[in-house]
Amino acid sequence: MQPFAKLALATAIATLSATAGADHGHDEQRRINDIVVSSPLLPMPHSDHTLAGDELQQRRSAASDSAALLSSLPGVSAISGGGVSSLPQLRGLGDDRVKIDLDGISLISACGNHMNPPLSYTDPSQIDELAVFVGVTPVAVGGDSIAGTVVVRSAAPQFSPNGQWISSGNLSSYYRSNGDGHGVNVALNAANQQLALRYEGSVAAANNYSAAAAFKAAGAAASGRGYLAGDEVGSTAFESHNHALRIDSAGDQHRFGLDIGYQHIPYQGFANQRMDMLDNTSYRAALRHAGEYDWGSVASRIYWENTEHFMNFGPDKLFWYGTAAGMPMETEGTSRGIAVDVDYQLGNQQIVRFGGELQQYRLDDWWEASGGMMMAPDTFWNIRDGERDRNAVFVELQSRHSETLSSLVGVRYEQVTSDAADVQGYNAMYSGDADLFNALDRRQRDDNIDISGQLSYQLAPGHQLELGIARKVRSPNLYERYTWTRGGMGMRMINTAGDGNGYTGDVALQPEIAHSVTADWTLTDHRAERWAVTLAPYYTLVDDYIDAKLCTLGMCNMANMAEGFRYLQYANRDARLWGIDISAQRDLGGDRWGHWQAAATVSYINAERRDDGDTLYNTLPLAADVTVTQHWGSFTNRLTWQLVAAKDDPSLLRNEVATSGYGLVGLHSSWSGNSLRIDVGIDNLLDQSYRLAQGGAYTGQGKTMSGLDVPWGVALAGPGRSLYLSANYAW
Repeated sequence: MQPFAKLALATAIATLSATAGADHGHDEQRRINDIVVSSPLLPMPHSDHTLAGDELQQRRSAASDSAALLSSLPGVSAISGGGVSSLPQLRGLGDDRVKIDLDGISLISACGNHMNPPLSYTDPSQIDELAVFVGVTPVAVGGDSIAGTVVVRSAAPQFSPNGQWISSGNLSSYYRSNGDGHGVNVALNAANQQLALRYEGSVAAANNYSAAAAFKAAGAAASGRGYLAGDEVGSTAFESHNHALRIDSAGDQHRFGLDIGYQHIPYQGFANQRMDMLDNTSYRAALRHAGEYDWGSVASRIYWENTEHFMNFGPDKLFWYGTAAGMPMETEGTSRGIAVDVDYQLGNQQIVRFGGELQQYRLDDWWEASGGMMMAPDTFWNIRDGERDRNAVFVELQSRHSETLSSLVGVRYEQVTSDAADVQGYNAMYSGDADLFNALDRRQRDDNIDISGQLSYQLAPGHQLELGIARKVRSPNLYERYTWTRGGMGMRMINTAGDGNGYTGDVALQPEIAHSVTADWTLTDHRAERWAVTLAPYYTLVDDYIDAKLCTLGMCNMANMAEGFRYLQYANRDARLWGIDISAQRDLGGDRWGHWQAAATVSYINAERRDDGDTLYNTLPLAADVTVTQHWGSFTNRLTWQLVAAKDDPSLLRNEVATSGYGLVGLHSSWSGNSLRIDVGIDNLLDQSYRLAQGGAYTGQGKTMSGLDVPWGVALAGPGRSLYLSANYAW
């Protein structure tokens, strides 16, 4: 262990040990799964968006994808992946640039196509609250990301008020007509005054979904494969199993918790990747502690997570290539970590918040020989003994200067080290690239410093202004640094963008450094509380943004044409992103037809490379969402309208496909009784045919291993009309 890691670990152990002799202080019950347990005198800064309660319940009523729950929030969108694996994007920055905290654990995708992103490790039914920090993020919840943070919280434990055991639970199920999507979720609780137990389990599955109209020719998906209609979107079927056990202890001062999670995905098709996930098995465990004292509070956790991941060609993609039986690709990733957060009360108006985190990540990515001249006789080592370790410390000061003025300033230091062992290809054809890679000094060390400052000022009653400025840093992931082959077939299997192109890494990549300025101006009807409007402009400059460049060595030039799929190498470029998010709410009043409300959001972003002005790949065009809600007795009815402008300025480097604008209408209703809730609705009510603005290239069928046999220029089609019904019974 390096000296810095030893010092940080010693500090964490000393902090935990000090809790044993502290005075019993606060009696207030705290949620043990909070990322930072905050002082009652000065609460943590609020997130930009929080989903909980009825709004979250409505969004997840027939959902299988946790990241998709965030769609339509201002500045937030979801990049298409598999049925449970879309990727959140915050103001034009997505994937690893977004930090995901799952009950205090930072997970890492163990896949060259990022088929198992962090939010895919939990089912929507297991989420009690989603908090999104967009733009300037407090250093206490940031680190190794430049876009922002999504904090996922499970349900807080409920203890018995007396010595008797109590029990509760809920059972829910849903059906979605498009793709025959269905799922069952169950949660069981048992508790006394000292101990709370909670089990959550879910199963979700679907077939391929259908577009509203044919977007390709009907026929065999591939030679020897089944039939696909012209409107059937190949490689979108999936099945997912999630189980979680939570054990919590109660106490006036100390509370402990244990989380155990298991996930198994037998298959998940990917319509914008050349491979499919044919098995994904994950185990995770975390031990949590929260302590309350006269001077403040401590929250800590120790965690472990292991993922075994297998890819090959699913039922809609060609399997046999001559005598080669598919292309088996296996990955194993393991994370271990410890994190400690401390709130120290300096007075009624100030808190100093500090802490540290150690994380070790190990990755092996290998492809077994499958036959033929190209994929035999040896095992292809894509990444061997990959290492990525993070050691972090942070401190921030939160102050209330007056009734109208408050501030939050902080600094975070992270040391990120990475390395990988020697590699090999299937045979001598790959030895040139392998020898060049093996001769490199592959150990890298990045010393990253994040700085953030936020100021909140009440200009007048109903006029609130929040200003933010930040410097945030992210180091390259292992696939960006250590993938090495420049052979077309191997490059096409490395793609985190869903654009159909092939990629190779660069050991010398530098960390991304983002400088951001944000403002949030909120106007409210402070007297009658009938309306509110928020304007949130932002501006970000990113130095050494990890983008791509044309690969010109080896076989790379064979497909770098003006149109068509390309071979690219990850590369540092400078980028600029600016835009504005607008949100508005209006209480429309009530009559005998119930109480009415209206809400709307508008998001605009301009994201480009500063050297040549090319658009950054897969950013969302101008988009808006309008919702009209009726509360009528036990019924809640919603009419939604999602508008997305045409993508007419796509990325030229990646040959991104332009898409037309579209508007989708949805109708949703729910009824709630004492123990039963029923949701019913229609998505894409008018059955509009459209191509997803962030869906990437359609590579969901055919001879996908080939660079030229998959048609270029076909954007991924969105789902047609779908009816859904869900029911939730609680006891």
